[in-house]
Amino acid sequence: MLEVRGLQVVINSDLQVVRKVDLSVPKGTIHGLIGESGCGKTMTGMAILGLLPKGAGLQAGTFTFEGTDLLSGAATLRGRRIALVSQDPAAALNPVLRVGRQMDDVLRTHSNVAKPARRAQAAALLAATGLPDPDRVLNAYPHQLSGGMQQRVVIAQALATGADFLIADEPTTALDVTVGAQVLALLRRLVAQRGLTILMITHDMDVVAEVCDRASVLYAGITVEEGPTEALLRAPRHPYTKALLAALPDARPKGQRLAALEGAIPPPRQIIQGCAFAPRCPMAMPVCATPPPRRTEGERFWLCHLEARDA
Repeated sequence: MLEVRGLQVVINSDLQVVRKVDLSVPKGTIHGLIGESGCGKTMTGMAILGLLPKGAGLQAGTFTFEGTDLLSGAATLRGRRIALVSQDPAAALNPVLRVGRQMDDVLRTHSNVAKPARRAQAAALLAATGLPDPDRVLNAYPHQLSGGMQQRVVIAQALATGADFLIADEPTTALDVTVGAQVLALLRRLVAQRGLTILMITHDMDVVAEVCDRASVLYAGITVEEGPTEALLRAPRHPYTKALLAALPDARPKGQRLAALEGAIPPPRQIIQGCAFAPRCPMAMPVCATPPPRRTEGERFWLCHLEARDA
């Protein structure tokens, strides 16, 4: 459904916020986009939506959504085929308008049905997200709803556009663990019931393990590994993916210190000659000063001088 090869985003000619993202998202799946803060995850999502900041330049070898070139046609798909579920539902909703008015604004923009029918459709969409008593929610202001309820309203708004591809940008960050798990289960259910496709932007490997079919690992604006979630978590090939997994709380026996990754991501203005991860990599070799090759194994790939038997 989404095919990206060699995506680059440069701001003001010298800030390389996305250096080389490769991404392939099949229809009807949830694809995780994971990495530390500053790896280019959100900026990749904004590029797909055609919502890059002023002064940003965009290049790509391939950048298509079901045949439509996103370099020129992203705005025509935004809100019609592609919708955003933001990480802060309270900020995504207008605090001075009732939920019903906000839902109606979306439905009126994307359909030609009469107002009573739109009201019924809004209630049905809220019910589809698991919200009890949709009529009460429609009459409420956002501040009268819990964080989990607000996030379900935001998801219902995305569905109201008719979009079949959702970009979920850290959708559980502002929620507690229990409510976050409920939202993830909801997204999984919507994929199964409505045939949605979701790009899940996250920094949490547990989220990837919970709901994603495939995942891409970004580092310094570069896709360093991609593959089926189960294989990627069971046998990571890139040292950065290994480091992320080693930092999980359940990766060490009780009483032992968690693994830490020293150093920081290269700043956007830094020009990278070889492997971007080499300065922090415990397995770095002299050859890492040169660009790493793209290695493949079945349905997965990674960028590293290490082969599968060595990684």
